[in-house]
Amino acid sequence: RGCGSPTCAVGCDCDRYLEIWNLVFTQYDRQEDGSYKNLAHKNIDTGCGLERLASVVQNKKTNFETDLLYPIIEYAAKVAGVEYGKDEKTDISLKVIADHARSMAVMIMDGILPSNEGRGYVLRRILRRAIRHGRMLGIKGKFLEGAVDAVVEIYRDASDFGELVAKHDYIKKVISIEEDRFAATLNQGMDLLDEEIKALKADGKDELPGEVGFRLYDTFGFPWELTEEILHENGLDLDKDGFDKAMNEQRERARNARAENQRVAVPDLSGIDVSKLTVDPEAKEAKVVAIWKDGKLVDEITDGEEAGIILDKTPFYAEGGGQVGDEGMLLGEFGRIKATNAKKLPDGTVYHVSYVEEGQLKVGETVKIEVDQEKKLASARNHTATHLLQAALKQVVGDQVNQAGSSVTPDRLRFDFTNFEPVTPQQLADVEELVNKVILKGQDVEISHMSLEEAKKAGAMALFSEKYGDVVRVVRVPGFSMELCAGSHVKNVGQIGMFKIVGETGIASGVRRIEAITGKAALDYANEKFAVLQKAASLLKANEDDVPAAVEKLQAENKEMAGKLADVAAMQEKADAQQLIAGVKEVNGISVVTGKANVENMDSLREVADLTLSKIESGVVVLGCANDGKVNLVVKASKDAVKRGIHAGKIIKKAAAVVGGGGGGRPDMAQAGGKKAEALPQAFEKAVAVIEAQLA
Repeated sequence: RGCGSPTCAVGCDCDRYLEIWNLVFTQYDRQEDGSYKNLAHKNIDTGCGLERLASVVQNKKTNFETDLLYPIIEYAAKVAGVEYGKDEKTDISLKVIADHARSMAVMIMDGILPSNEGRGYVLRRILRRAIRHGRMLGIKGKFLEGAVDAVVEIYRDASDFGELVAKHDYIKKVISIEEDRFAATLNQGMDLLDEEIKALKADGKDELPGEVGFRLYDTFGFPWELTEEILHENGLDLDKDGFDKAMNEQRERARNARAENQRVAVPDLSGIDVSKLTVDPEAKEAKVVAIWKDGKLVDEITDGEEAGIILDKTPFYAEGGGQVGDEGMLLGEFGRIKATNAKKLPDGTVYHVSYVEEGQLKVGETVKIEVDQEKKLASARNHTATHLLQAALKQVVGDQVNQAGSSVTPDRLRFDFTNFEPVTPQQLADVEELVNKVILKGQDVEISHMSLEEAKKAGAMALFSEKYGDVVRVVRVPGFSMELCAGSHVKNVGQIGMFKIVGETGIASGVRRIEAITGKAALDYANEKFAVLQKAASLLKANEDDVPAAVEKLQAENKEMAGKLADVAAMQEKADAQQLIAGVKEVNGISVVTGKANVENMDSLREVADLTLSKIESGVVVLGCANDGKVNLVVKASKDAVKRGIHAGKIIKKAAAVVGGGGGGRPDMAQAGGKKAEALPQAFEKAVAVIEAQLA
């Protein structure tokens, strides 16, 4: 019967009719002007929801009563001691739990873990919202693990969800950890929010301050969407702008703390047995030996936290010798940790500066290790290229070149060296060519260990300021370079690919700096430069090879055009002067010329005034021009006019006032500016009046 309205039909909001399947015949492309253009490829967009179809086949009122969701509702209702279908508010909470339990189970199956960012945040939101609705039903303890059991049973025989069954226990464990974390603060957070809601209503206010919403998020783990939902249930709103401001301030504080390295300040590690820690380039798994944050050892870290981590073995290259440490991922059973750098303690222990992206990590856990091999190789390219650069500089610039510092990152290399004058462009070109010649030879890089004395006798270069042990590591490119170095290097110089110098500057007295790039960065650089060349060629309508000649031709044409324009301007000035002279007046025996000149600036105006005065030989010239709302005025007087009492500076002072400006000058020449172009005729009249007064 529907809503009983005589107009009740398909599309009525009363839900009398249920759309099972729809078809959209797509054939037009609506243009910006509102017209419709036929699509080149027309299509039919079809939609038929599985749950919607199931509700019809199973003769259920809504999707939630179908066997795709109802077993979860039955479980939640049993735990809560309520009956589905008796109370609308209770039913909403049961539906939320059912929908969210299924979603979170599938998300975790797909490898997503709870976090405060991205997809992990979506998982955390729905999980904590489900917990809150459980509390609204009166469920005091943990209950979501049982909801996962119901989800798995529903999909156990579905071929596409075999992984859901296989990861059943893992999914429950992740949810259990998150439920424990939120349950510990949920009641406290709800008590605070209830108090705030009561206070707002008592004061007649309808918005929760953003800083309170942020405290619920930061201290009690309430996603802002959850706080907003609770507020809306009470007819209130959240000051989202204030929340965002508090969030940004917290992020800024975190950035400052990271910059000061406070969060991973190394604590006292004397209680940690480091005797069995190893560096193993082939390591794929390792055990977590120690974790610390904020300068203190801890047993575990959770998403959003930064920490220092020591593993019992690591393939990470630790920062040193000017080269940054490796980056990568540490993948625990319940956490994804981003290692942003690897550093070395004075005793040689390697630790990993890390950030928990999702989940958590505990001491004693085993993690899978994924070093960012692309960045590692890029750093190795740049480090080996630094050795080649130093050797090439010594050959091209001279033996006085010695390393004064270096920085090697995946993006570029920086090499500081002693030299008392800039390296010439030709020398830089020769150095670059020499390094690339060595790269093209494709020689293997030889790495060996020997005593310091043996290395020195072999001719290996070393840093004067560096402290070396009895046994040193020697990196050698046969016939070209040999240095003491503990950094990472390519196996063959050919892996460097391409070497390109992008800058040479002085950084201190007698110290120069070269910056260079290799590999993909050098290739990208070359491609960018070629793209610029292609753009220039396109604009010049020439081939790339002909761009220099086309530019020279354009410069010549511009020079010729400038000359012609100068001639035209001179002719125009003469024409202006001739026209102005035609209107010459006699004032007490002195010729006076006033008028507007067709020029654009003061320099040109003075030239026209000079030319006009030379034509009349004796007298006063008062000229003006107006461009872009600005007015220029100039007064020129001949020597005999000055002797008769003419003072150009006094004339222009009065005339400039008429056009809203000011100025002054000598008796024979003065200039001024103004801003009322429409008042130029009155300014000329004022100038004539002043001239008459001076000659009276």
